[in-house]
Amino acid sequence: MRRMGRADSLAALHASIVSCRRCPRLVAWREEAARTKVKRFAREEYWGKPLTGFGDPGARLLLVGLAPAAHGGNRTGRMFTGDESGNWLVCALHLAGFANQAVSLHREDGLELNDCYIVAALRCAPPENKPLPVEMLNCRPFLLEEIGLLHRVRVVVGLGKIGFEAGLKAYRDLGRVGFSAIPRFAHGAVYRFDDLTFIASYHPSQQNTFTGKLTRPMFNAVFRKARKYL
Repeated sequence: MRRMGRADSLAALHASIVSCRRCPRLVAWREEAARTKVKRFAREEYWGKPLTGFGDPGARLLLVGLAPAAHGGNRTGRMFTGDESGNWLVCALHLAGFANQAVSLHREDGLELNDCYIVAALRCAPPENKPLPVEMLNCRPFLLEEIGLLHRVRVVVGLGKIGFEAGLKAYRDLGRVGFSAIPRFAHGAVYRFDDLTFIASYHPSQQNTFTGKLTRPMFNAVFRKARKYL
């Protein structure tokens, strides 16, 4: 019998993620959003299912976000794709040399990530972007398994406080890092643990970018810093 390689393991995990229906509230919300849509996307067929990780399986840079957006990833079927958060992120990744283009529109747009992989703590779009604790716990095994298959990661960027802490706790539970108190979240903060470096960043949500809490120079600096530590 052929031994399952990393690519096969990721493919099997991704199939399990996409078919997940563990959280009734999230299933109802993601499917309702896919059915009712919004006016500007009324003619599009929504993905309406959980999202897998995306990027280079041999990546040294890992990004951990919160969850898909109802009319972004939940529509397009790919992390940080089809909304302003995705545009901000992919533009910054492109400038730092981690993406082959500066836009993220849909699954067939030709975007490729280089030495970079993106995951989320929650794989379904939650109502009002606010997941329940039990939903985070239900999704946690997917995060642990996916991170466990990314053997070359050396720098982890947490996008938002939840993404930052989810990444730290996942690596702690996998036995890769140790801490008595979780490191404090602050934009641009860096924490080093032997062969792993964690960088905190504000999430590129419109709530942060439209208000000026997160500017493009601030965001771009995070990925220049990631490149430096790599």
